[in-house]
Amino acid sequence: MRELLRPARLAPGARVAVVAPSGPVPEERLQAGLDVLRGWDLDPVVAPHVLDRHREFGYLAGTDADRAADFQHAWCDPAVDAVLCARGGYGVQRMVDLLDWEAMRAAGPKVFVGFSDITVLHEAFATRLGLATLHGPMAAGVDFVKNTRAQEHLRATLFAPETVRTIASGGTALVPGRARGVTLGGCLCLLAAELGTPHARASAAGGLLCLEDVGEETYRLDRYLTQLLRAGWLDGVRGVLLGSWENCADHTEVRPLLADRLGALGVPVVEDFGFGHCAGALTIPFGATAELDADAATLTLDRPALR
Repeated sequence: MRELLRPARLAPGARVAVVAPSGPVPEERLQAGLDVLRGWDLDPVVAPHVLDRHREFGYLAGTDADRAADFQHAWCDPAVDAVLCARGGYGVQRMVDLLDWEAMRAAGPKVFVGFSDITVLHEAFATRLGLATLHGPMAAGVDFVKNTRAQEHLRATLFAPETVRTIASGGTALVPGRARGVTLGGCLCLLAAELGTPHARASAAGGLLCLEDVGEETYRLDRYLTQLLRAGWLDGVRGVLLGSWENCADHTEVRPLLADRLGALGVPVVEDFGFGHCAGALTIPFGATAELDADAATLTLDRPALR
C-alpha cells in the first residue's frame, strides 16, 4: 500500500462545495453548518439537489442521477477548492458508479471530507484516483454544528495541517505495540459491503485500518469482521484503530468481540480513538503514511495531511 496524493490545504476565502451523496439533509442543520464555514472565512456553495428527497425512497437525498450530477459538477468546477459532504445515511453505493472518474481525475486533487456512508467514496478516491481524503465531520452533522472539538480539529487539519500531525485520542491499547502503514478505513459495514465490487481495494495489506460503526447489533459486527477475515482482506494489515460504536451494544459486549476477531491478527490495536459517530469526532486523514503507537493511543503522520 502506498501513500496517496495529498491535496492542497485551504486558505481564507477558499470556495467549498457542500453536496449530499447519501441521505436527506435537514435544512436547519445545513444552514447552521454553512454559518460555521462562513465563520472560518470560507465561501460555501450548496449543490442544487442537497435538500431534495427521493419521491419513492425517503432515505435518499433525491435521485441517484441528481446526487451524482451534483457531486460531479462540484468536483470538476475549477473554482471549487474542497468538497464537503452534508451528511451520511445511505445512498453512495447507488451513485458512485454514475460518476465520470476520468473527468474527476482531470479536474485534479481537491480536499474531500465526510464519513459514515461516505466510506464508499473514500475507497473510490483511493482506488480510482489515488487521492488522499479526510474522514471527518460533515457540514450538516450535529457534531460539526455543535461540538467545538470536532470543529477545531477539522479546521486545523484544513488550514494548518502541520499543527495536527500527531493525533492523540486518549484511547487505550486492546493489543499493545507500534506499527507503520498507510491509513484507510471507515464504517465497518460498508467496507464489508464493498467486497466483490468492481473497483474494491484488494486488501488492507500494509495499512493502518480505521474501523467504526453505528447502530449495529453485536452479531452484525461479528458478521462484518468475519467476512473481512474470511475474504483475506485483513491479511497483512499493520495495525488497527477502533473509533466509536455509537448505538451499538454496551462496550462490555462489543469489546470482547473486537478482541476475539482482531486480536489474532498479531498487530497493534487501539480502541476508543475518538473518530466516527461520536461527540467531538477527530478528523483522520486517509492515504497518509503514519505510525500508530497503541500504548500511547497516538497516530503520528509522516507529513501533514494536506500540502
